[in-house]
Amino acid sequence: MWKRDESNAAAAHQSSSPPPMARDAADKLVMNLGKSVMIKGELSGSEDLTLYGRMEGSVKLPEYTLTIGPDADIKAETSAKTVVIMGGVTGNVIAGEKVEIRATGSVTGDVASPRFAIQDGGCMRGKVATSKSDLKQNRA
Repeated sequence: MWKRDESNAAAAHQSSSPPPMARDAADKLVMNLGKSVMIKGELSGSEDLTLYGRMEGSVKLPEYTLTIGPDADIKAETSAKTVVIMGGVTGNVIAGEKVEIRATGSVTGDVASPRFAIQDGGCMRGKVATSKSDLKQNRA
């Protein structure tokens, strides 16, 4: 025998919780700051961040990835777990794991990271420190 109340209650229960894919997407949310955004000051956070606009000051994401978009103009001291540069950065860059300058990226300043990569077309003007003793000096 079919019981209408039980089937409706089960359907209502299933629709009230978000599907597993929606929860996964929310957990992997990345903050994007658009091309028209201009920030002056200190920026810090506890999630991955992509900058597409302009920034002056400092960026600190010690446990997360900072991505500099292709049209971004960043004049800041930056530190993050991983830094991916596709736009322009003026200032020192410190990464706990890796700094990657892509083909459209440029850095004018010093870079300190255990791993450093630069693609053909990428620009770097400054010093690169990859040894542990150099990294400790730059973090202090």
